[in-house]
Amino acid sequence: MLRYVALRLGIALLQLVGLAIAVFFVIRLMPADPVARLVGLNASPEAYAQSKAALGLDRPVTEQLGAFLGATPGQPGGGLLQGSLGDSWETHEPVTEELARTLPVTIEIVVLALLLATLLAIPLGMYAAMRPGGLADRSAYTWGLFAGTPPDYWWGLLFILLFAFTLGVAPAPLGRSDPVLVPPEPITGFILVDSLLRGRFDAFFSALHYLALPVITMVFTISGAIIKMIRQNTLRALRSEYVLHARACGLPEKTVARYALRAALTPTITLIGIFFGVLLSSAVTLEKVFSISGAGQYAVRGILNFDYPAIQGVVLAVALVSLLVYLAVDLVHAALDPRARH
Repeated sequence: MLRYVALRLGIALLQLVGLAIAVFFVIRLMPADPVARLVGLNASPEAYAQSKAALGLDRPVTEQLGAFLGATPGQPGGGLLQGSLGDSWETHEPVTEELARTLPVTIEIVVLALLLATLLAIPLGMYAAMRPGGLADRSAYTWGLFAGTPPDYWWGLLFILLFAFTLGVAPAPLGRSDPVLVPPEPITGFILVDSLLRGRFDAFFSALHYLALPVITMVFTISGAIIKMIRQNTLRALRSEYVLHARACGLPEKTVARYALRAALTPTITLIGIFFGVLLSSAVTLEKVFSISGAGQYAVRGILNFDYPAIQGVVLAVALVSLLVYLAVDLVHAALDPRARH
């Protein structure tokens, strides 16, 4: 297992290096002039040249790439090998500090949504598989088809209209906690965890109240696919020879179902890992709908402002988190199915 983990980490490191180089060149191919965006269209040639030199864009592209990958932190272009992503051209703050504030916001919502969706999908998928063609089976199929077709932001707007403004059981989309409530001092960046660590139970329940609707929106859109995945793989496992043998030996139906569930979880875990990356990208629109300042909105601001360090930083940060999640998925997959280690 240690050899397997070391191999996966080595592959992930090579992927990050390749992605960093690709992102560096791709954003510089965009038909945009970040210098003109910062100094204005009516700036003098001297001011334009000074700003271009301050950003490090007057140097050859190879020198800019070298500065981005290995320069001393604080120099234009940042120093990735020293753990620096450079300073934002718009806010003049280190990109790593800005990502430390925004990325946990998005990850918290995505993790909560995946956790709830999985806890909901496992029993429903198992129940539908144990009674194929029944009401639960047909309902699961209809749910997945109905919820997964429209985009998630459409469901978010509909849920806001229904639960916040019509029924009044959910708060208005004003962020991830009550705007008049002082948030807890950040420790991890996850407001629910920080509220508990600081003993701020008022902030904890406020965050639960405000995060409920965006999390429910994500759960609603992805749980149908997970239910169908568990159902299909459970049905396949129930028809396998080892399950038929277990039933022939007189094992209780709960034990047989547990055997089938373990076989069904292997591809389901892979699907959940894929959904993690999907939800990170869909957070761009949901954060806008619910007025949440997460990594998605940070990426949008970076693109609109032609902020190269911010764009590079958020792409690499999201890629790193996704690769770590995929590594965890592979480890769980290897634990459930030892054949995956080879």
